[in-house]
Amino acid sequence: MANTDTSLKECLASIDGATAAALVDYTSGMALGSVGGGKDFDIEVAAAGNTDVVRSKLRTMEHLGIKEEIDDILITLSSQYHMIRPLKRRGGNGLFLYLVLDAGRANLAMARHQLRRIEADLEV
Repeated sequence: MANTDTSLKECLASIDGATAAALVDYTSGMALGSVGGGKDFDIEVAAAGNTDVVRSKLRTMEHLGIKEEIDDILITLSSQYHMIRPLKRRGGNGLFLYLVLDAGRANLAMARHQLRRIEADLEV
């Protein structure tokens, strides 16, 4: 099991094209840890803003009577991919991993695979 900081650093090191990552509590909007980003991309602001995306999707699923779990949410921009992965493990309720990828360098299939592995090793 890896702690939050180690897991987030592993996101940037092991996922091609990863530029920022965060572990976020979508009930409060607070990032519990983050790496990457910079003056042109505030990962803390992005993480907090994406809590609304997760809440909205969960609310819509509830209204529709969908009883499934979200594997991930993908937002594609012209130069970036934003991947949101709600944690499914015990103790991960209300948390999601947020990953920002450079669209020109990233392989989405591999990023999803790596993010699942990192989630499995994450100690919350």
